[in-house]
Amino acid sequence: MTVRTQMATWTVGQVADLFGVTVRTLHHYDEIGLLVPSGRSAAGYRLYTDADLTRLQQVVVYRRLELPLDEIRELLDGGEDAVEHLRRQRDAVMSRLDELSELVAALDRALEREMSDQPATPEEMKELFGDGFKDEYQAEAQERWGETDAWKQSAERTKRYTKADWAAVKAEMDAVNAAFIAAKRRGEPATGEAAMDAAEVHRRHIADRFYDLDHEFHRGLADLYVSDPRFTKSYEDLEPGLAQYVRDAIHANSDRHAE
Repeated sequence: MTVRTQMATWTVGQVADLFGVTVRTLHHYDEIGLLVPSGRSAAGYRLYTDADLTRLQQVVVYRRLELPLDEIRELLDGGEDAVEHLRRQRDAVMSRLDELSELVAALDRALEREMSDQPATPEEMKELFGDGFKDEYQAEAQERWGETDAWKQSAERTKRYTKADWAAVKAEMDAVNAAFIAAKRRGEPATGEAAMDAAEVHRRHIADRFYDLDHEFHRGLADLYVSDPRFTKSYEDLEPGLAQYVRDAIHANSDRHAE
């Protein structure tokens, strides 16, 4: 006597619950030929076999690796057996694991610096300011102004600045420069209200972040923007004629506050 055994099958709802996917996803996989259920019930409902579940398991792993569906279909239909697929998946996971481990380590280092208020490193300063921060510039500045009260005050304030602090400093300075450029491009004179207001924000930014800066001191600083080629270039790279414009705006603002 022949004994017939019925193959175990699962409905689409059961498979969705088992693998943590939606019924709509399984319907889509069926429509694009990625996972076509092997059977149908008498009422026409999808029925999945053990082989279907094995294929779905591979699909889920590849999707977690962010592979496109068409690429997954090509991999699964390429004739590789289960062992080869598992090896391929393991290699992909290990590659991602190495990348993520490096990322976690980098985040931990950044978090440790922020939580301990560790000062920004020279490498971080260069990352933020590019060519605007160079060791030789710092050495020359210290040689020229290292004995002044302004330098000492600036050094005391900034020695504990973190990378986040310097990022805020840069954002503030970028906003001031943008205000100067906007006023200049509108054709407003350096002696106009908009340019002088930008000059006053520039002065307060330096006074708040670095050292006490009155209007007369600010006037002398502005002269460096046209007398020192490196200062001049930093402004000219942003907008032709900007160095002279900023210098004149600062002088006009200083005159305004001297009245």
